[in-house]
Amino acid sequence: MLGMSTVAFTVCFAVWTIFSIIGIRIRQDLGLTDTQFGLLVGTPILTGSLIRVALGVWADLYGGRLVLTLTMLAAALATYLLTFAGTYPQFLLAALGVGIAGGSFSVGVAYVSRWYPPRKQGLALGIFGAGNVGSAVTKFLAPFVLVASGWQMVAQLWAAALVVMAVVFYATTRDDPVLVERRRLGIRPASAWLELEPLKNIQVWRFSLYYFFVFGAFVALALWLPQYLVKVYGLNIQAAGMIAAFFSVPASIFRAYGGHLSDVYGARRVMYWTLLVSVAATFVLSYPPTDYVVRGANGPIAFHMEMGVAGFTVAVFVLGFFMALGKAAVYKHIPVYYPNNVGSVGGLVGMIGGLGGFVLPLLFGVLADLTGLWTSCFMLLFVIAAVALVWMHIAIRQMEKEASGPALAALPPLPEMQGMPDVEAAAVAKGGVLADWRPEDATFWDRTGRAIARRNLWLSIPALLLSFAVWQVWSVVVAKLPLVGYRFTTDQLFWLAALPGISGATLRIFYSFMVPIFGGRLWTTLTTWSLIIPALGIGYAVQNPDTPYVVFLILALLCGFGGGNFASSMANISFFFPKREKGNALALNAGLGNLGVSVVQFVVPLVVTAGIFGALGGDPAAVKTPSGPAPLWLQNAGFFFVPFIALSAFASWFGMNDIADAKASFREQAVIFQRRHNWIMCWLYTGTFGSFIGYSAGFPLLAAMLFPEVNALQYAFLGPLVGALSRSGTGWIADRYGGARVTLGVFVLMMAGVAGILWFIGLKDQPGAFWGFFGSFLLLFFATGVGNASTFQMIPAISAKEMERLMPQADPETRRRQAEKEAAAITGFTSAIAAFGAFFIPKSFGSSIALTGSVETALWAFLAFYVSCLAITWIVYARKGGLLHDVEHGRGLPARPAHAE
Repeated sequence: MLGMSTVAFTVCFAVWTIFSIIGIRIRQDLGLTDTQFGLLVGTPILTGSLIRVALGVWADLYGGRLVLTLTMLAAALATYLLTFAGTYPQFLLAALGVGIAGGSFSVGVAYVSRWYPPRKQGLALGIFGAGNVGSAVTKFLAPFVLVASGWQMVAQLWAAALVVMAVVFYATTRDDPVLVERRRLGIRPASAWLELEPLKNIQVWRFSLYYFFVFGAFVALALWLPQYLVKVYGLNIQAAGMIAAFFSVPASIFRAYGGHLSDVYGARRVMYWTLLVSVAATFVLSYPPTDYVVRGANGPIAFHMEMGVAGFTVAVFVLGFFMALGKAAVYKHIPVYYPNNVGSVGGLVGMIGGLGGFVLPLLFGVLADLTGLWTSCFMLLFVIAAVALVWMHIAIRQMEKEASGPALAALPPLPEMQGMPDVEAAAVAKGGVLADWRPEDATFWDRTGRAIARRNLWLSIPALLLSFAVWQVWSVVVAKLPLVGYRFTTDQLFWLAALPGISGATLRIFYSFMVPIFGGRLWTTLTTWSLIIPALGIGYAVQNPDTPYVVFLILALLCGFGGGNFASSMANISFFFPKREKGNALALNAGLGNLGVSVVQFVVPLVVTAGIFGALGGDPAAVKTPSGPAPLWLQNAGFFFVPFIALSAFASWFGMNDIADAKASFREQAVIFQRRHNWIMCWLYTGTFGSFIGYSAGFPLLAAMLFPEVNALQYAFLGPLVGALSRSGTGWIADRYGGARVTLGVFVLMMAGVAGILWFIGLKDQPGAFWGFFGSFLLLFFATGVGNASTFQMIPAISAKEMERLMPQADPETRRRQAEKEAAAITGFTSAIAAFGAFFIPKSFGSSIALTGSVETALWAFLAFYVSCLAITWIVYARKGGLLHDVEHGRGLPARPAHAE
């Protein structure tokens, strides 16, 4: 019921915001002013807002299943009739009918909340509210339908989608349990006037104020931003829609995350952070382009201040993220404190919020006409957010002054809740949480643990594979950009190949600590969904050779979402397996996940040669080939992964688990920064994984430059494939013989590989030099894979050994739990540091070529680095007297049982 309701609301929201795209073409056709345009795009929002109270009441009385179905059918009819409008008044009248789709929210809130207990309603309604992403769907898809077939086709297709969704929704859902029970007992619905009784409470209206900003401003910006970007930055409609989606997507999908935070930490805290960050973000965005002249000692000093496209995109992304959290926080309380009036109360709050989506675009247009400042829209939002924050804080402070001791502790999450009926404390939710998890207990592991752990592992692997694919998609795309008309320099291309590495590595630092804080299940789901942003963005950006280079830089940075996921994925899986199987499990997760690099380098060159998405995928570019011009759908490099990302995200949410014992705050995990072995392993893992990911990103472009006569792209996937398979297939070797001993051999092989590359580069004009060069790289990739597995096997062994020294008085179970928490954090953090190799290696190749004309300088530096890694591994861990010497040599005894490890 939750899943179908969320999909239905997504479709409704896509229709509700349709004028954000087709309105731009209608404005051109009719010659509308900014004020008239603001009224046009805001009119559907007005209808959808005003109708929410009535639809919410009807959902309470007659059931959300029937009312939501009828709402979608009515909106579909109005959207189809829109195509017959020809004058401005006719468009306004049609827009009133289109707005019916927006009323679906209050119906869905009433319907979804009845399927969940109070302790889960925050997250459930957050997931449902993530249907706001329908706004991004319209921004991504509608511009291409509009350009290809006109705005009328957009309206017709969106109307058809509503009809299909209405039929599917009604056929696959059931009446809510409250309605079924009422029918069984023969109880007649209460009067509609009684449903409106709670609206007399001032608390409800204060909730509405908060929602006016977090939702109303979201809708307003979702409608206004494409127009803003076209006018301010001179972008075309496709690029404007894509960048506007960087606001709409986080403002939608992270609503589920906001529901989780509200369930765990309370809505008041979430609202504080939402309003504080919103005030800061809107202040930055409201600053207009300004020229300054300062009278200096040596004469006037002039400078210019203006926010560029990149800064604007980042700022609206942050604003959208916190708006999503705030939307969930507001709706956390309604079903708890008004369980019998969710429709009416939720309808009123939603109506006020929706009215913001109507009033604010109109005010945006008026302010732009009056002031001539496009940033005046953000000035208005700054004032609203500041007023809401001050009002909320004053109310809370007033209550705290009147309360002390137990009375203060008993205050509700928001002061508006004082005087409301108390909510009974609920038992700890089980669901996907494993309250009892003892992997080192052989009996528990054989009976229960192994099956659960393996299920989580096999759901984690495809999510991680897709993460690596998105992270490294630029390694293939950049090599083909010149073919489709982009005139970027060699250094610019290397920057595009390198930037996903630096953003992914940076995100890993934060992702390393997220699983113990939020749980692996939720975090894996959200981070998998985040991959859709760069995947769709690349698909749209590469279709227009006029797309600014800065847009590609932004997309390259966003591909780092995929790189960041590795740290949290490895930390999550490490909790599930016993020490004796941890090395192999992590090797499988990482190794098969690393296959994403090979997959992207094998699949993308194939999918870009066919129009696999038909008209929806856009037109191909004509490129020159030895046999003549040929079509190239470079956009498929991004679009291809979108359906797989969605499937993996849903599978993660419904199939994975959280471990209760694995919970830890950042402060508890931050102890690893005091562990010297954390920093040593960062160095060693940079030598293995940093090399793997760096060579994966840089090899295709490097080979194409050094050996232009060879089509290196058709072989590029083999290197990452060898590295991924060697990692997943050799974890057991480190488990059996010890990670330190295996790592020693790894660095010897890597030194040999670099020496071979240097040798064949010197002979690159000789026949067969490419194959020697390629074979040396394959040796490097093989060694990095083995080393990736062996270094990760070392981390839990080091943590367990260190706990004996650091916690001598603690019992074995306490030491085990602490060792696992530290090992998980170190695993994630070392992967974060090592991931910078994805930036430094390609950038080192580019810089070496720019400074010296060849790549030899970079390769000699890499060789020296591997020598240092070999020495550190021997001195600290592998030699006699080293930390792991006794442990690893004990493992080598065949008579020793496995469980003794």
